[in-house]
Amino acid sequence: MALPLSPYTVIDLTRARSGPTCVRQLADMGANVIQVEAREDLDADYARRGSDFQNLHRNKRSMTLDLKSPRGLEILKRLVTRADVLVENFRPEVKTRLGIDYDTLSRINPRLVYGSISGFGQDGPYRDRPGYDQIAQGMGGLMSVTGLPGQGPVRAGIPVADLTAGLFLAQGILVALLERERSGQGQWVHTSLLQAMVTVMDFQATRWLMDGVIPPQAGNDHPTGIPTGVFKTADGHINIAASGQRMFRRACTALGIEPLADDPRFRAPADRSRNRHELTVELERILSQKPSRAWVDLLNSQGVPAGPILNMKDVFENEQVKHLRLAEPVRHSALGEIRIQGLPVVLSRTPGLLRSAAPDPGEHTDQVLVELGFSRDDIERFQREGVV
Repeated sequence: MALPLSPYTVIDLTRARSGPTCVRQLADMGANVIQVEAREDLDADYARRGSDFQNLHRNKRSMTLDLKSPRGLEILKRLVTRADVLVENFRPEVKTRLGIDYDTLSRINPRLVYGSISGFGQDGPYRDRPGYDQIAQGMGGLMSVTGLPGQGPVRAGIPVADLTAGLFLAQGILVALLERERSGQGQWVHTSLLQAMVTVMDFQATRWLMDGVIPPQAGNDHPTGIPTGVFKTADGHINIAASGQRMFRRACTALGIEPLADDPRFRAPADRSRNRHELTVELERILSQKPSRAWVDLLNSQGVPAGPILNMKDVFENEQVKHLRLAEPVRHSALGEIRIQGLPVVLSRTPGLLRSAAPDPGEHTDQVLVELGFSRDDIERFQREGVV
């Protein structure tokens, strides 16, 4: 069965996390991804056979190429003539210096969709600053609303800026490919860690833009929907989301405390906001009488959103996570069968697929060069000259 992006060839010049996250979306849906790696990186310790690299770089082929040499640049440009997409996350001035910027490569292939991720944007006063996820978390506002009230800034437990920038760029590339069907022309698609981070602040950002409210830290409580948060039970904690009027009344009924819904302290959303702490005390007085599993089952049976708080071991042992195939096996030539994350999007007719583990450096160099029309003698000469 043909995978949805199998007709498309993608050149991957990315490193770190944001760029590879973008390319992973395309690779998982079947794109022919060729990861071009610098020769000087081959001896660097990137933990290629570690879990992080294997998860980030699956479904790719790898070739090595010295982009600083004229011959290496010539090979890349030949590859560009046959490619649909190129993705890079160099600093703006680096790609221009190497001669692999959009203006240069689009003259070689006007249909090329050229994707870029930077720390702060391709222009503007911060264009040349180095980007890093935690820096973007701080500058984008996330660290100001994460953590317990008064705790001080707290980073999120995952690289949110990197991951979302990668997802936004993948979306932009797919839109550009769709538009190319009409115009026949490629274009430059770019985003940054800062743009992604500010965008995913979403309703917290809009609280300032429209309401003039600087959102504070709210810990495990939802900033505006009450009661939604973490609550103690007899054997731990659970999440409950019961902030709307109807849902709050339903939760009170399920917990056997119907009069609480009409208590003047909690009757309306504004009342619950003013008396958040008192409401938590009242709810936990009941919740502490039974274990977490009993309350989760009871609340869900009554249509009230509730769930356990799982560590990563428990996550992948969860029956629904197993059913959704969010962990999948793939075979690596040296590591044998390994488990990495499955695909989070399901296509009913042409689903994506984990086809291969992350490649060893340069594993497919000869294969790609042959596909580009180079002879065995050419390849041996490139190897002698240190081009590949």
